[in-house]
Amino acid sequence: MRINTNVASLNAREAATNTNNNLQSSLEKLSSGLRINKASDDASGLAIADKLRTQASSIGQSISNGNSAVSLTQIADKAMAEQSNILDIVKTKLVQAATDTTSEEGRTAIGKDIDKLLTQLNNISSQTNYNGTTLLESSTGTSATALTFQMGETATDIIQTTAGVKSNVSGLGLEAIKSGAASGGTAAAFSAGAARGYMATVDTALNTLNGWRADFGSTQNQLESAVRNQMTQQTNIKAAESVIRDVDYAAESANFNKQNIIAQAGTYAMSQANAVQQNVTRLLQ
Repeated sequence: MRINTNVASLNAREAATNTNNNLQSSLEKLSSGLRINKASDDASGLAIADKLRTQASSIGQSISNGNSAVSLTQIADKAMAEQSNILDIVKTKLVQAATDTTSEEGRTAIGKDIDKLLTQLNNISSQTNYNGTTLLESSTGTSATALTFQMGETATDIIQTTAGVKSNVSGLGLEAIKSGAASGGTAAAFSAGAARGYMATVDTALNTLNGWRADFGSTQNQLESAVRNQMTQQTNIKAAESVIRDVDYAAESANFNKQNIIAQAGTYAMSQANAVQQNVTRLLQ
């Protein structure tokens, strides 16, 4: 029997140290709610969970982009709806001007109305914008370029509007009507016969405008579908991250209680190891 080195006590202390480390790790998990608090807890799991978190964050921003883009398409649609109403009124007034029961003075008044209506159509086209981006024409009055919305985490995940939208008098081919209306009812440019000729032009403009509205509507449907899909993706990705990163409180509570009991037993074992060593001194009596 030896007293210089208390091997039993050393073994008990080593076991107690390991148990206390496990106990501290368990407490950290229970207090943070995370199974992985540092890379050493699960290195590969941390790498996967961080990648999933980045993916979920990117998709979350994509959803915000999509909702903003839906608002943009709605602004454009409502603006073109009002332009469509203007063209409806213009067509009605042309029908009124085309009959011989309307006097030249009446055509003059109708011409003034049509001129003002088409001026307002131009105003709507130039003023309709989202966050400074004009939607129905470019800032210089030319055709608008396609708008691109980032709807995913890669560079190819995009949705675009239709290019070439120029929803003003020039873009809809209504210059002759506006010029004729501004010239007055006595001019040949806005006679009854000319008014009848302008009707087909308005019909063509309406078809063009409705085509652009349909394109924006299709883009809105595409955006809304993408947002719904990405909301589902984000939920599933967060659930997958939770399985890896979050602690299972039931399992970890059981583990904590286990480690706590082992720690108490280890403390008792060390005290007994020291007591056993003292028995050696009886040989010296």
